[in-house]
Amino acid sequence: MDLDFDSREETNDFITVPAGTYLCRIAEVRERLTRSEDALWAIRLDVIEGEFVGRLAAWDNLVFSSRGLTRVKRFLDALGLPSDGKVQLSPDDLVDQKVFAEVRPAEYHAPDGNMTRRNEIPYNGYRAIQVGTSQVGSKEGVTAEDDPLPF
Repeated sequence: MDLDFDSREETNDFITVPAGTYLCRIAEVRERLTRSEDALWAIRLDVIEGEFVGRLAAWDNLVFSSRGLTRVKRFLDALGLPSDGKVQLSPDDLVDQKVFAEVRPAEYHAPDGNMTRRNEIPYNGYRAIQVGTSQVGSKEGVTAEDDPLPF
């Protein structure tokens, strides 16, 4: 048998739940800086209802740059936190907050040729929790009629 391990692409698969919309809890917030020295908060979202309770839904980044503030505002709106005018915010304010998060798989190729698969949250992937919502933990996602925040 002839084997060529040099031609084999290595795949790192970190997908823990299928694509869909899940009720999540912010379990952790890590502070970092981007290459441009903008503040970045990496947030870990854990599924808290449905078939995949306890699993990691995704890690997402909030970037506090002039370009990133619109998404941060939408994220804070979905959490029901203040997002108008001047706001004082710390990572601890986000921990244990609950939100609907849409996750989808994404693939990234590293310069060394290896591929990484993980879940990501789209730009408009957060939704506020509404009383009586019937889409908790839905793998199919939400419909336009169920979406209270059309952002």
